[in-house]
Amino acid sequence: MIDLKTIAKFREIETPFYYYDLDVLYSTLNQLKKESDNSGYKVHYAVKANSNERILKIISSYGFGADCVSYNEISAALDAGFAASQIVFAGVGKTDKEIDAALRAGIFCFNCESIPEIEVINHIATKLNKVARIALRINPYIEAHTHKYITTAVEESKFGINTWELDEVLKKIAAFSNIDLIGMHFHVGSQITRMSVFKSLCSRINELQEWFSSHGINLSVVNVGGGMGIDYENPEKAPQFEDYFSLMNEFIDLLPGQELHMEPGRSVVGQCGSLISRVLYIKNGNQTLFAILDAGMTDLIRPALYQAHHKIENLTSDGSIYRYDVVGPICESSDTFAKYIELPETKRGDIIAIRSAGAYGEAMASRYNLRNLPKSVFSDEL
Repeated sequence: MIDLKTIAKFREIETPFYYYDLDVLYSTLNQLKKESDNSGYKVHYAVKANSNERILKIISSYGFGADCVSYNEISAALDAGFAASQIVFAGVGKTDKEIDAALRAGIFCFNCESIPEIEVINHIATKLNKVARIALRINPYIEAHTHKYITTAVEESKFGINTWELDEVLKKIAAFSNIDLIGMHFHVGSQITRMSVFKSLCSRINELQEWFSSHGINLSVVNVGGGMGIDYENPEKAPQFEDYFSLMNEFIDLLPGQELHMEPGRSVVGQCGSLISRVLYIKNGNQTLFAILDAGMTDLIRPALYQAHHKIENLTSDGSIYRYDVVGPICESSDTFAKYIELPETKRGDIIAIRSAGAYGEAMASRYNLRNLPKSVFSDEL
């Protein structure tokens, strides 16, 4: 809940900007740390969700690792205090330069997605006289029941190694002297709210454990990836970490000495952030009113890209309820945050909060239309 004192401070700040409630962030991290410590599972924060420098430093202070998908993310994680020995490097298109830099940095593991990628990593590691630890990102063919753009584990996906390739993968790795296969990795998709999806993943992991064991391969790491969603309709609702960790504990059959790793991103930071904007104009439409904001898809692209839902609140009105299309100023028809939603009577200058925007908000902002990037404001700065 954004209180009246905070709203009064918002009036003094140029909009749009991202507002981060540190009480929410710390509460979320404390719960995640508790579950991680109790279970012994290793957490790597997915930097792509939010790479704000201060947020990274806060998360690193809890002793978590980092999941990165570019070397720039690795560099940002190192600068924020994450240990290289706790950084995993994922992504389907790692460049030679990035692989070289990651090997020199001494990261924990590469999550690999194809035979050609493993060949390149071995070649670069050989030149550097290093051994690269890798985990195979295996496609488990599980439906995530989420938007098609954030579903990654179906057969026709650019991500992951197909199970029918595994025999060939093992033959290749056996010939590589600078590759150390330590684990298997998965990522079903993002914004997954059905625990049944993760239960299905556990069953698939157990099947693959048996397959690797039958081939004489002893893996030290099982990485279940990320994907745990948040409740976008209820911004005050914390992620259900206890249910998630309990499910993993109940349904994954880990081998003696084997570690379970995970890569939560959205669930860590999603609820702590809101995009704060001002109403520029109210425009009459045929069946609705248009509330035109000074924030647009350049500041928060999720609704335009994924048709994503965010709860929208008018923080400065308690008038009668009207229907609005809430839109931005960008010269694109897709620059729409929500259509035909109920808000108290809204007028020019009102302060609007687009909630649950801590993940994939600021991190995906752009300068299209040569707009300024949104600034970030923290609750302890007000």
